[in-house]
Amino acid sequence: MTREEKSIAIEDLTAKLGETNVIYIADTSGMDADTTSNLRRACFKAGIKLEVVKNTLLEKAMEASTNDYGDLPSVLKGNSSVFIADVANAPAKIIKDFRKKSDKPVFKGAYINQEIYIGDNLLDSLASLKSKEEVIGEIIGLLQSPAKRILSALLNNAEQKGEEAAAE
Repeated sequence: MTREEKSIAIEDLTAKLGETNVIYIADTSGMDADTTSNLRRACFKAGIKLEVVKNTLLEKAMEASTNDYGDLPSVLKGNSSVFIADVANAPAKIIKDFRKKSDKPVFKGAYINQEIYIGDNLLDSLASLKSKEEVIGEIIGLLQSPAKRILSALLNNAEQKGEEAAAE
């Protein structure tokens, strides 16, 4: 790779990093072609961009980015694949699902909404994160619940008064 090609690759990676708040880094080495293809398909269906990257290029892109990746570049050893997503828990769910059948991919670290997560032991907690839409849905449900109870109580009260009036 020439110096110019590296420079273009770093600019491209920097642009991709700047467009998202959800980045996962995992080791996908040692996966056979069929498993890798299945992983790519699963990522595509979930709206996740998956790229195998050179560690040095990714590190330089992180340095050039406006985001603060803290200690995340420290996980850039060995083979690294980057999962770029819009939903915070989507890559973790896919990685966890693939780990049911084998020990790969191995989660290295993540940058999610300005927070840094490092270590494979955090995969379960990241998979259980709720998406923005799920949280909003729960809040709406909680807000609607008391209103439904009040309406139900008022309707029951009105029906009882109607029955009492009919009985008289």
